[in-house]
Amino acid sequence: MRRLFGTDGVRGLANGELLTPELAVAVSASAARVLAAHRSGDGRPVAVVGRDPRASGEMLEAAVLAGLTSAGADAIRLGVLPTPAVAHLVAALGADLGVMISASHNAMPDNGIKLFAAGGHKLPDALELEIEQGIDAAHERPTGAAIGRIRDLPDALARYVEHLLAASPRPLTGIRVVVDCAHGAASEAAPEAYAKAGAEVVALHAAPDGLNINDGVGSTHMAALQAAVVEQRAHLGIAHDGDADRCLAVDADGRVVDGDQILAVLALGMKESGRLAGDTLVATVMSNLGLHLAMREAGIALRTTAVGDRYVLEELRTGGFSLGGEQSGHVVLPGHATTGDGLLTAMLLMARMAGTGRSLAELAAVVTPLPQVLQNVPVGDKAAVAASPAVAEAVAVAEAELGETGRVLLRPSGTEQLVRVMVEAATQELAEATASRISAVVAAAS
Repeated sequence: MRRLFGTDGVRGLANGELLTPELAVAVSASAARVLAAHRSGDGRPVAVVGRDPRASGEMLEAAVLAGLTSAGADAIRLGVLPTPAVAHLVAALGADLGVMISASHNAMPDNGIKLFAAGGHKLPDALELEIEQGIDAAHERPTGAAIGRIRDLPDALARYVEHLLAASPRPLTGIRVVVDCAHGAASEAAPEAYAKAGAEVVALHAAPDGLNINDGVGSTHMAALQAAVVEQRAHLGIAHDGDADRCLAVDADGRVVDGDQILAVLALGMKESGRLAGDTLVATVMSNLGLHLAMREAGIALRTTAVGDRYVLEELRTGGFSLGGEQSGHVVLPGHATTGDGLLTAMLLMARMAGTGRSLAELAAVVTPLPQVLQNVPVGDKAAVAASPAVAEAVAVAEAELGETGRVLLRPSGTEQLVRVMVEAATQELAEATASRISAVVAAAS
């Protein structure tokens, strides 16, 4: 059977070849059965279901609710909420399962189904595989009073906002922020949370109609936010993606502040207050060398993982660390959230500004990003490239030339016959030249 789950649930063209209502029914019913088998205690399993505002979410929400209740689970319909709100409410309500219907930063025609286990944690690989295998397995279907029931939670948004306010108690009075909601799940939650925390809020792209989510807006299209911050004379801008598990920022002069810089700002603040467990930050191998150098200077250890927030989460849990994330703006704070939370990240970033009286530009200047070049090299055989002595020698020579002012990373694509060559160096010209030289050796080795 072809694996359904990728690194972030099941995702594809809504109502296309893969992500159909029929699949949504089957996946959610199997998930309910599997989680019921693993739970302890009496009574029916309970699942919470949220979605982002894209049009296909209405169709898939109906299918997911049907699947859950057909397997004998009760379902709590949350409506349109950010992904981290769903994860939070799984834990807060003591539910056995959470379902988020979203394709994050993808274009409107796509959608996805993301599952959370009890406590709001991402499902481990073994449970995902068990759910996949259970889709086609024979099972007894409940009837009569054994069929699950559906109820709504009218105060779902209010509960989530209160959670955010509790996690970031410092008032944001005096901060003027422009927030780009990407016409997505943050459209109501983000302006409300930031305003209740005391900030003066200018909401941008916060009128979802089901079709305009991520349409040239949000964290993958920052130009409009950059212009708005300068025009509004705001202290900063915040950009979310469609499901609001991501946060990028813009300083008062309209310059983008990426995930690496946000991590550095939060890490330094947490270290000062004694809340950075083990004085350690967790990031992926794609984080800029500038972050590594800044953390070394600050006496903070930096642990790196494979690309993907699930690997960051695993390292955080294994090591008992308190902060991790990705350059793309996924930031995880296990003391407050079980998954990346763009709104929480933004509030803590603004709280750091309020607490220090320093501008975002000043705070972010601790990281000087090195020029980074990424080249995708088509290959016939990724394994041959990985075993090539010529490639290993080319990388070793480049690393020796770059020294501590640069680095080289080769990463085979997980889905295509490509090898990604990433080089960071003191200058753009040196990074490009080094990457091109290594890419030529990679191409020849395949």
